[in-house]
Amino acid sequence: MAGALHELRTAQKSAKGVSLYSRYVNRPAGRVLAAGAYRVGLTPNQVTLVSAVFSLGAVAALALAGPSWPLAVAVWLGLVAGFAFDSADGQLARLLGRGSPAGEWLDHVVDAAKITAVHSAVLISFHRFFDLPSEGWLLVPLGFQFAAVLLFCGGLLADKLKPKAPPAAAGTAAAPGPAPAPSRLRAVALLPVDYGVFCLLFLTLGAPRVFLAAYTALFAVYALYLAAFLVKWFRELR
Repeated sequence: MAGALHELRTAQKSAKGVSLYSRYVNRPAGRVLAAGAYRVGLTPNQVTLVSAVFSLGAVAALALAGPSWPLAVAVWLGLVAGFAFDSADGQLARLLGRGSPAGEWLDHVVDAAKITAVHSAVLISFHRFFDLPSEGWLLVPLGFQFAAVLLFCGGLLADKLKPKAPPAAAGTAAAPGPAPAPSRLRAVALLPVDYGVFCLLFLTLGAPRVFLAAYTALFAVYALYLAAFLVKWFRELR
C-alpha cells in the first residue's frame, strides 16, 4: 500500500481551479482510499459505485429521518465519504492506467445523480419535518438544485468545449518548464462552491432553524457564483 501511495502522489491532476478543501482534504483522502482499493483489487468503476452507495445512502437518510444531531453527523459522514471515493476512482484509474470514456461517463452520471438527489432530499425534509415560515421556502431547494446543476454541467461543458492548444510541430517543441503554481487566492475564493464545504452544512441539521438559514445563505452564494461563471465560460468559448 505504501508503494501505491507513493505512485499516487506522483500522478495527481493539476491543482489549478481547485479549492483548498479539495486540494488539502478530499484529494489526500481519496489518495488513501485509492491505495486501499488497489490493495484489495477493486476497479475504478467499482470505486465509483461505492461512492454512489455512500452518497445516496446519506441522501435517503436525510429524506426519511427527522432532523437531529445523530442524523446530522450520519449525513455528513456519508456525503464526505462519497466525495472522497469520488476522488479515489479517478486516482485509481490513473494508477492502473485504465481510464476509459465509459468510466468517465459513469463518474459524471453518479455526480449528477448525487447533486440532484441531495437537494431533492432537502426539499422532502423541509416539507415533512421543518416548521417553515411559509410554503414559499420550499422553492429554496429547487433554486439551489438549479444553480448546482448548472454549475456542474456548465463547468463540465466549458472544459470539454474549450479550444485546445495545437500540438507543436515535430522538432520545434521546447522542453516544458515547470508548471506555474496554482493561485492560493483562487483556491480560497472557490471554497463556497466546493462540494466538501457544502457537505459541512449538514452538520447543522440538529438545529433546523440554523440549517434553514445556512442552506438559504449558501444558495444565494451559489447563485452569485453561477452568474459570474456563466459569463466567464461564455466569454472563454466565444
